[in-house]
Amino acid sequence: MFELKDVTYRDILDISSLHIPDKRITCLVGESGAGKSTLLKMLNMMISPDRGNIYYRNENIENLDPIQHRRRVVMLAQQPTIFEGTIRDNLNIGLVYSGETEKIDYELSEALELVSLHKKLDEVAHTLSGGEKQRLALARIYLMDPEVYLLDEPTSALDEDTEDAVMKEFITGLKNRGKTAVLISHSQKLVSTYGDHNIKMSKAKVNIDG
Repeated sequence: MFELKDVTYRDILDISSLHIPDKRITCLVGESGAGKSTLLKMLNMMISPDRGNIYYRNENIENLDPIQHRRRVVMLAQQPTIFEGTIRDNLNIGLVYSGETEKIDYELSEALELVSLHKKLDEVAHTLSGGEKQRLALARIYLMDPEVYLLDEPTSALDEDTEDAVMKEFITGLKNRGKTAVLISHSQKLVSTYGDHNIKMSKAKVNIDG
């Protein structure tokens, strides 16, 4: 899926070789400042390496159209963007960004159910709590149906029980659809339960596990 060769970025990343497999859940783990979020941003073409090459499906991402690439490789930041308007508006705006047709209410409600967000579609999104906003953002990118999901601490505002319930359904849904995910999490339980392929990052170094 992704291949990195001799990639450096400032004093944050120095990766001689790294493979991120297709149709698996890859977890990035390590201390704060180890470059995990930086790596996700590179995979999403939000930033470029100072040196080296990143390949997506054997093609150098420098040769790809950034907009089209971000439709195939969608990133969810730790502090997700919530737009003005209703929950319905927030779910459909991801589809508009992806160039897809908006979903009917039944499909939107199914996505909310998947992430255990029991809210009405016409509720105002900005009134949601931090954890509810994270779940809304997860439902939004689930509906977008990209090839790759880049998730930066998607459950950091959830308690352990809610995290487990949400990620069980979300990851199961991704695997059933043959999707790829790269996940950052400080939750060892989440990593050990759902990670197929773990990358341990520390001070610009990486170690592969699984």
